[in-house]
Amino acid sequence: QVQLVESGGGLVQAGGSLRLSCEVSGGSLDGIGWYRQIPGRSRELVARWGILGDPIFVEDVRGRFAIFKDNIKNSVDLQMDNLKPAESGLHSCNRDSGGFYPWGRGTQVTVSS
Repeated sequence: QVQLVESGGGLVQAGGSLRLSCEVSGGSLDGIGWYRQIPGRSRELVARWGILGDPIFVEDVRGRFAIFKDNIKNSVDLQMDNLKPAESGLHSCNRDSGGFYPWGRGTQVTVSS
């Protein structure tokens, strides 16, 4: 009974920053990555680690986003800097390309212009 709890979203102005946290209850952090659903689009990968531990990001966020593991909280955190309005949407976490665990409620990111 693994549960995923996302937090850290909110309202920021363009150029602002947010740190999202995906707390994994009852499971490990293996394969956990961040996804987002922008209005009008399907859910897409934002960031995860490759098999060798290299980070993988959606286009146009390299240098602005970073992904971290917190083994104290048992969470995967996503630091997002210099946010753009087009990146507003519901952000969620899951394992292995999504859908491995039941989706959590997500956390809303809203970037104003």
